[in-house]
Amino acid sequence: MNLTELLFAQLTDPFRIGITIALMLTMFRTRANTGTWLPLGVGVAFIAVLIPTLLYPDQGGRVAAILVGFLSTSLLLAAALLARTLVLRALGR
Repeated sequence: MNLTELLFAQLTDPFRIGITIALMLTMFRTRANTGTWLPLGVGVAFIAVLIPTLLYPDQGGRVAAILVGFLSTSLLLAAALLARTLVLRALGR
């Protein structure tokens, strides 16, 4: 699997999408105590390392999967934050 296929596979992984949205929602609920950027950065790193090491340990290319995981999780998080912002603006909040 080349890097483009790996990126597309990670961007369409339902578990990665769900856990990234949960990360975003958790950050907003705890923002007063923990801030914004540090929890998001640690969460992206956690997701990028967690999925290739625990869910798919035998597929090889773990370093490439983790590095592409940083990119894919960051893109998913950016898309989730953008969608939230657009919805809130549409609702007038």
